[in-house]
Amino acid sequence: MKKLFCLLFLLPLLAACSDSAIDAKPLSAEAIHEHDRCHLCGMMITKYPGPKGQVHLKGQSIVPKFCSTRDMFNFSLQAENKRQIEALFVHDLAVTDWAAPTDNAFIDATQAWYVYGTSKKAVMGPAVASFKSQDDAVKFATEFGGAVFSYEQIDIALLAGE
Repeated sequence: MKKLFCLLFLLPLLAACSDSAIDAKPLSAEAIHEHDRCHLCGMMITKYPGPKGQVHLKGQSIVPKFCSTRDMFNFSLQAENKRQIEALFVHDLAVTDWAAPTDNAFIDATQAWYVYGTSKKAVMGPAVASFKSQDDAVKFATEFGGAVFSYEQIDIALLAGE
C-alpha cells in the first residue's frame, strides 16, 4: 500500500516534467522565401525594400511574416494578437542592405531600436527602420531623418501619425 501511495504522490511531479519543458528551445527567425506573402496586406515580401518582420505565435507552426516592420507592428499591437505572441523578429539594418535585407540579419524585435519618420522608402507608408543598437539607430536618423524609439515606445497612435 505504501508503494501505491508513493506512486500516486510522485505521478503529478512526473507530469510536471513533460516533454514540452524538456524540449523547450529558443525560437529563431525563419527564412523569408521569394514567394512568401505579407500576412497583413498580402504583398510579396521580398519584392520591396526595407526591413521585414515576423511573429511566432504560441502553439502555432505557421509563422506570420510581414513585408515591413510597420505591418508587423500593426498586427502585433492588436489586442487579440498581442496575447498570443511568443517571439518577434526584425532585420538589423546596420548589418544588412535596405534594398534587400537578408535572413541572417534578424534580431529580437523586443530588444531592437527603431527609427520612425525616415526619408528612406519602404513598402507602404512610413518606414519603421530597425536596429540592434541605439547608436546605429541614432546614426541612421541623423543621416536619413526620423526619431529614435525603443520597442516599448512603438504603439498604434505613433503608426497612425497621431
